Amino acid sequence: MKDNVPAKMSDLYEYSGFWPRVGACLIDTVIICVLTYPILVAVYGWAYFDNDALVQGFADLILSWIFPLVAVIGFWLYRQATPGKMAISAKIVDAKTGDKPTLQQYIVRYLGYILATIPLGLGIFWVAWDKRKQGWHDKLANTVVICEKDRNTPQEVEFSSKKLT
Repeated sequence: MKDNVPAKMSDLYEYSGFWPRVGACLIDTVIICVLTYPILVAVYGWAYFDNDALVQGFADLILSWIFPLVAVIGFWLYRQATPGKMAISAKIVDAKTGDKPTLQQYIVRYLGYILATIPLGLGIFWVAWDKRKQGWHDKLANTVVICEKDRNTPQEVEFSSKKLT
């Protein structure tokens, strides 16, 4: 075996933690809102935001519920990540094999988000405490989110106006 070839997956990858995943979620949320809100306002007017109904009509059903489901699962199928996860260089893999998850796993994972948020978001916060950084949605779907280990060599600290002795 060559010296520069890793011996195992853990030499290359680590579990993606809570805060990077929160950042990825924020990126995805902004993208979805930028794409859907202008259309929803065009269809329903600004009163759309004052209405407490879960679904305000056909356009709302399509744009707020079906489009995000299709877009997210589509990204997972083709890239193993949403744009937010791609921004943090993370991807979703099968928890047992490290391979690409199945469509069934992705569907269970997406629906698992709903269950994970019901008890005050506890299933999402679980990522912060779990040793494999799995939320309840990951556990239900038997997936983990991984990212490449930081391979950068630390840079020496320098100050332009002061020398340390």
